[in-house]
Amino acid sequence: MKITFMGAGSTVFARNVIGDCMCSDVLKDSVFALYDIDGDRLKESQEILEAMRQVMECNCKIECYQGVENRKAALKGASFVINAIQVGGYDPCTIIDFEIPKKYGLRQTIGDTLGIGGIMRALRTIPVMEDFARDMLEVCPDALMLNYTNPMGMLTGYMQRYTGAKTLGLCHSVQVCAKALLEQFGMEDKLEGRKELIAGINHMGWLLELRDKDGNDLYPVIKPLVAARMADPDCHDRVRLDYINHFGYYCTESSEHNAEYNMFYIKSKYPELIERYNIPLDEYPRRCVGQIEGWKKEYAELKEGGMKKHERSHEYASRIMEAMVANTPYKIGGNVINKGHLITNLPEDACVEVPCLVDGYGIHPCHVGALPVQCAAMNMTNVNVQLLTIEAAHTLKKEHIYQAAMMDPHTASELDIDSIKKMVDELIDAHGDYLPKYK
Repeated sequence: MKITFMGAGSTVFARNVIGDCMCSDVLKDSVFALYDIDGDRLKESQEILEAMRQVMECNCKIECYQGVENRKAALKGASFVINAIQVGGYDPCTIIDFEIPKKYGLRQTIGDTLGIGGIMRALRTIPVMEDFARDMLEVCPDALMLNYTNPMGMLTGYMQRYTGAKTLGLCHSVQVCAKALLEQFGMEDKLEGRKELIAGINHMGWLLELRDKDGNDLYPVIKPLVAARMADPDCHDRVRLDYINHFGYYCTESSEHNAEYNMFYIKSKYPELIERYNIPLDEYPRRCVGQIEGWKKEYAELKEGGMKKHERSHEYASRIMEAMVANTPYKIGGNVINKGHLITNLPEDACVEVPCLVDGYGIHPCHVGALPVQCAAMNMTNVNVQLLTIEAAHTLKKEHIYQAAMMDPHTASELDIDSIKKMVDELIDAHGDYLPKYK
């Protein structure tokens, strides 16, 4: 079996996902095809994975493919394709996504999922993923793409609606959501055997139910403790806890992400909110710099001290592939089109995050029904931006980029329409050839 990793220069993530595969009796002897446009990063990934293969005593094969001209060869015959690309990287594109909006008074924390940063990231990534899909349909038409690249809702939604390539969107936050909530309230004894239901959209999936092993609802226990937890100076999760106060439910992705998905917390008119909610502005650029430096150090240590045995992570990818190949059912939280109204009060063409069952016949999304109306309303403020960005990518009409930015709750709460359009034009010019030409 062949598993192709697109964006394998993301060495730490490639190591984790492929390392997980090496922990599986079903997957460990596969051919792992590594693809990237950066030869140096690709070489580092190959070295790390070859060392891991020896430590794990696997009979797998590691192949490397660099550059667009070798992309079809990387994909040919693959059963699964893992996507973890970052088009434009930290420099120049992430820097552009943060610095130009700052000139207009628009501040961001992460900028990879929604907001003007998420919009621009989607617009430069969709054409590349569309090329991937075209190649997949030619050389591995039955392969399933497991997409980890953000903005998840926009990219996965586009792939599922317009390309014909089988695609499932995966995030890291679903499987750790309830755990994070319970642990910060010292309720580790409730982790084992817990029951949970999460549904909504990527990065704003709602923890609709959380029960202990005996079926007791844990929200009535948690809610009286929220105010004291938020007052703790060391609390870095105040936005999500505030969601519990005002919307009744906790959600999947971190507070630094969710701070910019709405109009409530980052407001130039009320700068005191930044401190009150412990919001780390410009967090993603700092994180990128730290990750680059951290990887250099880790790579040097691995070269000197050798590779340690990998422990299987909580990532879904290897579990999904294992379930499909061995026909051993497994439950995940996946991003899929809301076909048949899996969530009845969100649009049918929205990309939703719902429980999915996986087995030898593929991915089976589960019907959830209606979200609490306030949760659906919060999701819709994000879905509006996602759908308009997808429309812009599909039609290449600049007016839809303007409209996506105008409908973004954080952007619209800070800027007037003329400023939004001027900012969009400047961002398009700055991204240059990373973007297609718009009408």
